[in-house]
Formats: sequence, C-alpha cells, structure tokens
Amino acid sequence: MSTLEKKAAMFQQYHVKGKPLVLVNVWDAGSAQAMQSVGATAIATGSWSVAAAHGESDGEVLPFQLVLANLARITASVELPVTIDIEGGYGRSASEVKENVLQVIEHGAVGINMEDQLPDEVGLYAVEEQCLRLSAAREAAVQAGIPLFINARTDIFLQLAPEHHNQSYLEEVLIRSRSYAEAGASGLFVPGLQDHQLIQELCERSPLPINVMVTSPEPSPARLAALGVARVSYGPYPYLQAMEHLKELGRSILTGN
Repeated sequence: MSTLEKKAAMFQQYHVKGKPLVLVNVWDAGSAQAMQSVGATAIATGSWSVAAAHGESDGEVLPFQLVLANLARITASVELPVTIDIEGGYGRSASEVKENVLQVIEHGAVGINMEDQLPDEVGLYAVEEQCLRLSAAREAAVQAGIPLFINARTDIFLQLAPEHHNQSYLEEVLIRSRSYAEAGASGLFVPGLQDHQLIQELCERSPLPINVMVTSPEPSPARLAALGVARVSYGPYPYLQAMEHLKELGRSILTGN
C-alpha cells in the first residue's frame, strides 16, 4: 500500500459519528504546518481562504493551476492527510470533474469537498446532474487506486437565513444525501445549518456522515459530537481571525502603541 493510500484509509477512519474529526481550515503551507504543530490529525483547505490569501474572491476565480500548485506545497510540507476544497469541481461536465479530481490526487490530496451550487448562478445543480459529477469524481479515485473521501456539499441551508430553516428543507437535504451516497460520496457537508434539532435529526437519518461548519467558537466540537456530527470544519473563520490579528499587530507597530 502506498503512503497516499495509507493516508486516505486513515482519513476515512477519522469520520466517526459522535466523535467528530475537527478541521481548522488552512490556506497555505505555512498555516498547514501551524495546524500540524498543534496536534491536528488532518489538514483541510477552505476555498474562500485560499482565494483570499491570493488576493482573489471565492467562486472558482482563482485559476485551477494555482489551486493545484498551492495544494502541492501543502502536501509536501506536512505529514498528515490533506483534503482540499475544490468548490464545484472547476468544471460543469462530469468529464471535466474527473480530470480535475485525478490532478488533485496526483498532487497529494486524499479528500475533496465538492459543492452542488451552480457556478455564477443562483440555485443548485439538479440532483441527477450532481450525481453524475460525484460519480465522475469516484471514477477518478478508483482509477487512481485511492479511497478518496468525497465530501459532498449541499448548499440548501446556506442559501437561506437560519431562521427560515425548517423540516421541509431537511427533507430536501436527505433526498440529496441518499442520492449522493449512491453516486459514491463519502460524507455530506451542510454549511449554514445551525439549528441543533435539525442537525441531530440529519445525523440520525442521513446514510452519510455529517460535516457541520462553524464560524465562531460556539457551538463546540463536543456539543456537535453529542448531536451525532462526524466532522467539524471552520471554513473562512481561521483566516479571518488571523487577518484581524495581523491588522491589530500592524496597527500597534505603525502607531507606536
């Protein structure tokens, strides 16, 4: 078994319902090394943070070759499994997705996030089309001989303010969860979902382990563990916090205080 296969198998095993993998999202090799040094078990990029660190906005604006180059620097700088956020796969067609995922694996990733948000449009891919794209990603993994963790992100909750989240939207997410599982996804990522009752029900009914994104110190990973979450990630929050600290440091130095 290759080193990459071992890392991929290890990363799969970290996703345990009620004992979540906690990922403090990074944006470059330096931030990845920082997380490794404080005891992280795996490294995850966040597309928003990676784009911002390159002076770009999120939404596949950063050229894919730069995404790959950044990934290569990260995977070469740490010993931990690395998963990368590739937004919508940087391609609409299944064939484009497959080619891009092959390149991601070649650059050392053992996991991906892939969302169902339509690029530059309002709304989501139809379930059937997104399933074709997820299946293509799985085909790439099989071809590469790597048990890639495909974290299928659905933006149903992210498109709505939390106060509008209700049972009907949960049912829509569950339809996608079941379909995405059949298409080869390994986990389901539901950014924007905050209601604890809905999180718990989703964890109980989804065939895929659930990833919840947190953008503040609360709720804690322990609280989310009690709800049945298998993965906790922090999205752009670490980058934003780091930049605030940098600005405060700069302000203090430049003003002499």
